[in-house]
Amino acid sequence: MELTAKWRKKHRGGGEDGIEDDSHPIDSQDQEEMVRSFEREHARQSRLWRRVFAGFLLGYTAFMVYSIFQQAWYPWELRFHAYFVEEMQSWMTISADWVAVLACSFAVRGLASSSKSSQQWLWYSCYVGLLHAVFWLIYMFRLPKFRWDVLWLPLGPLSGAGICLYVDHLLHESLEDVKQLRSHMYNFKAL
Repeated sequence: MELTAKWRKKHRGGGEDGIEDDSHPIDSQDQEEMVRSFEREHARQSRLWRRVFAGFLLGYTAFMVYSIFQQAWYPWELRFHAYFVEEMQSWMTISADWVAVLACSFAVRGLASSSKSSQQWLWYSCYVGLLHAVFWLIYMFRLPKFRWDVLWLPLGPLSGAGICLYVDHLLHESLEDVKQLRSHMYNFKAL
């Protein structure tokens, strides 16, 4: 709305008391320029938020890759893996961490482009994250005492994928709003 207010003030001029006159329609060229500015702003915001959430997921992915190598070279030294030393073998932990990396990679791939076909990658990420969560929760319930401090292990990739799916949905929804604004433009004829 701030952009609209600036636009009107610039092209029509504000009143003496700062009250603007909204009774006059905007001509077609001004409408076109305003809609184009909304489209540019949406594209900029979309790129920004996709990069922010992809950055979070890439950071989590890097941590999981570190966890994989740590488990391979020094088995059970990481506390969140050490809880499961009697419940599973080392290769199972490493495999589960690779599945988490795969889920996050799918989500980053889905965020990389804003096309509708890229949304399928976000859904793949949710499915893989769900399988990953089920695997870890099964082993967490086998522990003698449930460990709340490792709850991020099963829910990290799943919640990351879900949040990315929600962000993608919001960005597509706002794009539809801008497209609807373009379709509601009218032809102004000055007398």
